Amino acid sequence: MADIPPALQERRLLGEDWISWLDRLPRLRDELVEEWELTVDGPPMHGFCSLVVPVRDPRGVPAALKVSFDGDDESLHEGLALQHWAGNGTVGLLRADPRHRALLLERLHPQDLTESWDLEACEIVAGFYERLHRPALPQLRPLTAYVDRWLDDLEALGREIPVPRRMVEQAIHLGRGLTTDDASTGVMIHGDLHYENVLAGDREPWLVIDPKPMSGDAHWEPAPMLWNRWEELAGDLRDGIRRRFHTLVDAGGLDEHRARDWVIVRMVIDASWTVHDARRADRAMTNPERDRITQCVALVKAVQD
Repeated sequence: MADIPPALQERRLLGEDWISWLDRLPRLRDELVEEWELTVDGPPMHGFCSLVVPVRDPRGVPAALKVSFDGDDESLHEGLALQHWAGNGTVGLLRADPRHRALLLERLHPQDLTESWDLEACEIVAGFYERLHRPALPQLRPLTAYVDRWLDDLEALGREIPVPRRMVEQAIHLGRGLTTDDASTGVMIHGDLHYENVLAGDREPWLVIDPKPMSGDAHWEPAPMLWNRWEELAGDLRDGIRRRFHTLVDAGGLDEHRARDWVIVRMVIDASWTVHDARRADRAMTNPERDRITQCVALVKAVQD
């Protein structure tokens, strides 16, 4: 089998837990292929925290073997969520090994929404909201538990985070209010729904992949559609972000103010993760990481200016 993709190997920079998983990954991958009687059917692909190998099952049916980083607690119940959605707007789940964070999935096509007009893509993604946002399964961790922890980490950084202090304080204030609001839990959300997590399928034109399922609030969903395909917004940053935001809100039937508050909270928290990643690896922030923080600040400004 082909080696682990170099871009996935780069996650070693994120700390010892990543190094340990990447060291174990080739053997785990091979054991799953043997145990499930799969035949490798193409070069490996990867997400931020997963390896995906095209395979064929014992009957020769195309499928995809996905093995996720075992330190990513947000994707812990990916298989459970896909089982519950049962292919209604999502990739089909064929088999799962929760202990090893392994899934055998319906094979989709490599085409995603990155080549679609961004506002058309926003309408497609928002069209999935109603189908995905069912009453949350009891096993799912509440979004508020994550956000409370992330806000604690944000506060602990103090002035070490290169984000305007007023923006940090705004995010903490809004976030604490949202985490005590009953409406912030109870809905099964995808958590990371963006252009590259919607692939072309045979059963339906487009199908959703790679959920980070939580018991949360539908208004948590829009942010990834704003920060992805960032380079296309050059020269029209503020208005481009706002057009995407309002398309998602209108097409998805969301409350504009609540969606805006979650974007603010989510982007400042995201900026804090960049600082924490560098700290965990005991290194200075890289230029791409500093660019990411600049992007987070720009997004917060754009949705409320």
